Parts: sequence; C-alpha cells; structure tokens
Amino acid sequence: MNSPLRRLLFLLFFLSGFCGLVYQVVWTRMAFASFGIITPVLSVVLSVFMLGLSVGAWAGGRLVGLWTSKTGLSAAFFYGAAELMIGLGGAFAVPQLFQFGERWLLSTGQTNSFNYLFLSATVLTISLFPWCVCMGATFPFMMAYVRERDHDNQESFSYLYLANVLGAMNGALWTAVVSVEILGFRKTLWDAAAANCMIAVISVFLGLYRRRASAILKPETSGPTEPVIASPFQETPARLVRWLLFSTGFSALGMEVVWTRAFTPVLQTQVYSFASIVCAYLGATFLGSWWYRREMRQRRVRSVAVMVSLLALTAFLPALTNDLRLLQANWVGHISLSSAALLLASICPFCAVLGYLTPGLIDGYATGRPAEAGKAYAINVVGCILGPVFASYVLLPSMSEKNALIFLSLPFLGFYWLLSRSLPPPRRWGMGLSACAALVWALCFTEDYETFLVKTEKNTVVGRDYAACTISFGEGRRKFLYVNGVGMTGLTPVTKLMAHLPLALHEGRPESALIICFGMGTSYRSALSWDVKTTAVELVPGVTRAFGFYHADAMRCLNDPKGRIVIDDGRRYLKRTREKFDVIVIDPPPPVEAAGSSLLYTPEFYALAKQHLNPHGIVQAWFPGGEFLTAQAVLRSLHESFPYVRCFGSVEGGGKHMLASMEPIETRTAVELANRMPGRAREDLLEWNPTETAPAFLERALSQEIPVQDVLNPDPAIEITDDRPFNEYFRLRRWGLY
Repeated sequence: MNSPLRRLLFLLFFLSGFCGLVYQVVWTRMAFASFGIITPVLSVVLSVFMLGLSVGAWAGGRLVGLWTSKTGLSAAFFYGAAELMIGLGGAFAVPQLFQFGERWLLSTGQTNSFNYLFLSATVLTISLFPWCVCMGATFPFMMAYVRERDHDNQESFSYLYLANVLGAMNGALWTAVVSVEILGFRKTLWDAAAANCMIAVISVFLGLYRRRASAILKPETSGPTEPVIASPFQETPARLVRWLLFSTGFSALGMEVVWTRAFTPVLQTQVYSFASIVCAYLGATFLGSWWYRREMRQRRVRSVAVMVSLLALTAFLPALTNDLRLLQANWVGHISLSSAALLLASICPFCAVLGYLTPGLIDGYATGRPAEAGKAYAINVVGCILGPVFASYVLLPSMSEKNALIFLSLPFLGFYWLLSRSLPPPRRWGMGLSACAALVWALCFTEDYETFLVKTEKNTVVGRDYAACTISFGEGRRKFLYVNGVGMTGLTPVTKLMAHLPLALHEGRPESALIICFGMGTSYRSALSWDVKTTAVELVPGVTRAFGFYHADAMRCLNDPKGRIVIDDGRRYLKRTREKFDVIVIDPPPPVEAAGSSLLYTPEFYALAKQHLNPHGIVQAWFPGGEFLTAQAVLRSLHESFPYVRCFGSVEGGGKHMLASMEPIETRTAVELANRMPGRAREDLLEWNPTETAPAFLERALSQEIPVQDVLNPDPAIEITDDRPFNEYFRLRRWGLY
C-alpha cells in the first residue's frame, strides 16, 4: 500500500477517534443532566460505549467479508456508511432519546431505587448502543479495505489503533478546553457529525477508486507487495491472549472509574479534571502504541512476558502516588499543579504498557484478518464493559479507593507469575519482588485522604454507597462534610439564612418549603423550625445518613411528620412531582465550576422551579463565591427567569443569597422579619450566635443587600444555560483567549 494512501487512512481514523471521544464526553455530560450526576451513570455510559465497540468489532469482522463478496462493493463503502450512521445518530438521535427516556423514567421513583437504576441503564443502552456498534465496526471494515489493497498486511490493526487513540486524545482535549466553551454542547455534536460525514464522503471515493482500479489493472501490473512481517506475539497461545485482552480491559477501565474518584481531592470535580485523566490515559496509550509500531519495524518487539512484568509493576503506581505525604497540595480544596501533574503522570507508565501490549496481542492473534481482529478486540472491550460496572457497584461501595486500585491490579501479578518462567532469572526475580514490594507498600504504608482523616481526627465517620464516599469529622461547631474528598459545607449560620431569609420575606404565612441539596441538614432543620411542610432532596444517600453526626436533634427532625427526605436529583424531582412550594432553597454543591452546580443555575432549571411555586413563592439560590464573571452569569440566568430579584451578601464574608419571585419581594425591616418568625425559628437562627438578638442578626443580613443592576454584566451572553454552562467551561476565558 502506497504512502499517500496510508497517510489518508491514518487521517480518517484519527478523525474517527476524535469524533468518538467528542461524543463520549458530551454524551456523559448530557446523561448527567437527564439521569443524575452519580457514579452509576458514568459507569453505564462507559460500559455501553464499550459494549457497542465490542459488538460492532465482532459483528463487523464476521460480516464484512460476506457483504463485500455478495455485493461486489469495496469495504470502504461499508466503512463510510458506518461513519455516516455515527454522525447522524450521535449528534441528533441521542439527545432526543435522552429527553424521551428522561420523561419516561419520571414515574420510576427515587434515584437510589432499583427500578430507577435498572431502567435508566436500559434507556442509556438503547440511546447509545446502535451508534457505538457502528464505531466498533469501523475497525474490521477499514482492515478489510486495507486487505483489499495489500493482502499480505498483518499489522493493519495496530496502525489504525495508533491513529484512533491519537484522535481520541485530541477529541477529549478539544471538547473540554475549546469546543464546548465556544459553541456549546449542541453545536459541538454538530461539528463532530460534520466530520463523520466528511469521512463518509472520502470513503465512498476510496471505494469507487478501488472498483475502477480493479477493473483496469491486471494482477501482474498491481506492483510488488511489501514483505510479510510476522508478529512476535503470534507465539503466545490463543487462549492466553484472550484472557490477557479481557483482563487488561477489565482492570484498565475499572481503574479509570476509581482514578476519577481517588484523584478528586487534588484534581477537584471540574470538567477539566476528568478530561485530564482521559487525555493522560489516551496520550500514554498512544505513546505505547507508537513504541510498539517502532519496535515492530525494527524487528525487536519485546515478549509478552516482559510487557506483563511491566504491567504488574506499573499498575500499583497510582495507589503509591496518591499519598498525601507526596502530594504538595492543600488537599482540602486548593489545586496544586505539581500534585495534579504527579497524579496524572502516575497512570501514564501503566497506560503506555497497555498501549504497547493490546495492539501487539491483536496483531499476533489476527495476522491482518478482519474477523479475527474483530473477535480479539471485542474480547478486550467486553472487559472494558464489565470493569466500570464492577468498580462502581461492587468495589467502591465496599472499600476505599486505594484498596479498589490494589484489587484491580492483582490480576497482573497472577499473569506475571504464569509467564515469568520465560524470563532470565535476574529479571524474573527482580521484577517479581519489585511488584510484590509495591503491593505491600501500597497496602500498608500509603496514606490517602481517608486514611489521613481517620488517623488524625478523633471523630471520623466514613460512609460509602454507589454514589460517593462521604466522610464526616470534627467536634462541636468545627464539623465538616466531605464527599469524594471535596469539602461540601460546615456548621454555619449562612445555611440557616438560606431558609430563614426567604421564609421571613414571604408574603403571608409560608406553609411549605423545598430544600435542594441536603448537605449537613442545617437548612432542613431551619425550615422545619417554621412548622411548615418541608421536603429535602439529596443525590447522595450517604450524606443524609450522616445527619445525626452533625445535629443532636436529627432524630427528632427525621421523625417530624412535616419533614421528608428524598434521594433524587433536584431537577428530576421537580419534573416528577406535582407539589408546589412557598419557598425553594437551592444550595448547589461546591465547587461552583462543577456540573452539579451549573445544572441548578440555568434558565431551564428556573423554568421548572417556577412551575412548582405557589403565588408569592420565593426561590433562594446560593452562590458560594468565586470568579466575579461566574457570579454575574448566575445572576443573569436568575434575572432573565424572574421579574423580581434581590441579592444579599453573606453574613460571613464570601457568597451571595439570590432571591427571586414572580411577584414583588416586599422590603421589610429586621424587626418586622423577626416578628414574623415563630419562636422556634428565632431560636434556630441564633443557635450559633447566642449573644445577638434576632433583629440584630437579621439587620446584619439585610445590610448586605446589593442592587442587582450593580452586579449584572451588560453582556447578555454572560449567562449559564443547559447548552452553554458558563461556569463549567472557562479555561479559554481565564487564559484571555476568548
């Protein structure tokens, strides 16, 4: 096959991989908006993505030969058709299917119910699976085309794999850093679809050219073929190859889910954190594949035993590196670039070895045959399907992230001892002892944030479930709540005012309140002190179970007949309930750049909230502080949604209470507000400020009012919407490039 054609095929598969990761990143974020920001949603999206690749690779490999022989068409036509289906389905069908599925699931109960988890996984599968099958089929389809042009080519999979991984890395980076911030989710999908269509058109021309060349050229004029290069991996038994491919896929994708949670204390929950993990993973995989291709051309590819020995050692590096004594970061919430770089670097050696081993095993197993390559790739991807599910539903709810990483690394030790006999004794014992030493050190001597808290804090309670790991610690007023290593809140009068201020300003006697985001339960207690019907919605079950740790009267609140706690996504709860409220309190989880915050700051969410407000109802949205432009965007979304908005600064410094209503919010004095409060509510307000009177405390709050027009940005584009989450995607803006 000539060089220009090889470069063209490399470009096509680069673009194909690029678009694939664009879809995966955007689909994941859209799935969060429709089905909840919980770990099972992430794991199901990853698993369905991989399931489609597996089925597509297997079925495409089996069918492409039959289809080409029956139709007389080049495999390039089928490759182009697959790319066209990916573009049309990924950009246009998936968003519509998500919306339909979201509406259908509204009657299935809370997000922690078995029905909801099972049926939401079913909806995600139906929505994503067909287009992912097309993605998986692109490998055997293109390999079949390569075989048409060069029958003796035995390393086409690794060549295409190299291009695909490089494209995937760039697609993840482009989506997170550039495209969504400039274009939004919808137009980002449209651009990816345009690229898929361009690939389809070029593929049709390749197929037409192939048919014309076949009709004109005689066999003897087709030119000399390249010499056959036998893969050194061909000596590995086929059964062992299949087990290796399955196990590497299982552990690698399971680890990706665990890395996302384990690295959160340093990387935080910004979209760039997940993107950086994906880019590090794919970038190292690309380098490993490039390393394999380079050594293959030089006829000195390393043995399977050598590569497995490297896997057995490098798999433990993330668990070893995620040690607070190594990370020079203030892990309670401030990102250190050096610590983030160290964590990302820790996964690279493992991913690079996988990048070398995986295409080598498939090249050796398939020897250029599309059907065998599709089968081997499908086996690898089946492991990629089961790994995230096992990590999300079995490992993380039952053990720490550190132990989960160690557990997923153990299969490589087993494979090492199985294959190590072929290694020279010094290397065999050196690598084996090093891997065992890494295991023991990671298990017994590393200190992640959970170990550190349990060791240093006298009063620490750890909770785990399918959604998150929650840690509660501290004594007296100095108690703190962490979710996946990120500080959520403390015991502060600010969370009391979130409920008391709108309830006191409400026209007439309030009778009902909705608290979205339970936290420590402080706002929930405060609302109950008004003797009103109070509903609290919380996404993470472990957060509500920690209620008693923070408040001595938690059991009384839980037994209050007017109180109710619902485990659900706040937006989803409003969509599925018919209730209306006098006050809706929204306390988005920090940091403000997280997806969980942006989905509670958009006009689409406020439109939903308005449907559930009684006359003179008030929405209180809390902004915890941060970039001033983001505060302006939050206020703009609220101002565009409600005709009457008031804004108050926090009584404890940073942050703002933003109150909005469809009717005027009457201006009252501190004394008038205090007189409107029941005695129990005044006691709750002053619980942590016993030396003040209720009017004096409320006067401090009212004195912090900020005229809305003084804060609003004149640029109407400074706004948070579902399609363009201004707070979530900000890198170009903060670099001064957009």
